[in-house]
Amino acid sequence: MKLHVFNPEHDLALAAHRSNFTAPHAGRALRVDLGFLPACWAEQGDAVLVEDAASARIRFHRLSAGAKKHLPDPLFVTKNDLSGLEIDGVEPWGWDLALRAQLLRYGVKESLLPTTDEIEEIRKLSHRSFSARVLHEINVSGTIGDAYLCTTFDEIEEKLAKHPRLVLKAPWSSSGRGIRFLLSAEMTPSLRGWVKNTLRAQGSVMIEPYYNKVKDFGMEFFADETGQVHYLGLSLFHTANGAYTGNILASEEVKREMLSRYISLDFLCAVQESLTSIIGRLLGSKYHGPLGVDMMMVKVDGEVLVHPCVEINMRRTMGHTALSLSPTNDAVKRVMRISLEGHYKMRTRKI
Repeated sequence: MKLHVFNPEHDLALAAHRSNFTAPHAGRALRVDLGFLPACWAEQGDAVLVEDAASARIRFHRLSAGAKKHLPDPLFVTKNDLSGLEIDGVEPWGWDLALRAQLLRYGVKESLLPTTDEIEEIRKLSHRSFSARVLHEINVSGTIGDAYLCTTFDEIEEKLAKHPRLVLKAPWSSSGRGIRFLLSAEMTPSLRGWVKNTLRAQGSVMIEPYYNKVKDFGMEFFADETGQVHYLGLSLFHTANGAYTGNILASEEVKREMLSRYISLDFLCAVQESLTSIIGRLLGSKYHGPLGVDMMMVKVDGEVLVHPCVEINMRRTMGHTALSLSPTNDAVKRVMRISLEGHYKMRTRKI
């Protein structure tokens, strides 16, 4: 039996990098309200850790019914149930020190968890400088993008002198948090304070040119224990102010057709193959599990180009969730959205 855990505060926990990390209220609420999500990809006989098993079961069945998707029915368990289960593996949203410490407190065997050194490696790979390294190795005509690691305020001001419109990113952050836009040649006092705080807390700031975005999309992958990276499917998602709001649920063929209105399918395949090769070579055996690459189409001088590696999420993503819920019928297309209505809710509807 595998134990699945939805820990959406993972990116913030990586930034904090301590065992006693307490997530902000929004992260804790997401985990409580949507803790059932791993049931979308868990196998029959697996267990999903939740706060309230009865409520999780109802919400899961409501989601799968709305998506018109028949899924295996896993066992929903609480932390008090774990000591009586025969668990042979743990698959969280993402690994960090805080989750490791929580599971140890709940009685999960240490032998089933990654070591602190292994989590340190995952943290390094989750740093946005790794995404920049992959980006700089992609050599596909029709792509665009650059990223710089700055460790001092002076370095940032040097970039500002060359690029009047920039995106500043904390090395570790989640779903729109830790991203600032600088669209004029002068930093506001608030932005200066944010930069200095980020440099002090995380040691660096990632700097990227600001582009005129046309469309967000991504690709989902899985890295196996042999160092091979496997492509799983496209992710067409929506964001608002950098934060995730929802995904298209459709067959791979339909999603490819949607993107073909902007870019060629041959180009898409070339980007996919390049990412698979580069990420596999750089990862080796350092990480195995799900990962996602966020991308975007941008308009430059009237031409649509692709930024092929905006960021790499070294964890499971909402794109993986969407793949689990997507129809195989090309005639069906739905949208999956998260909304806050007192509690976080995930719904799907036909479009």
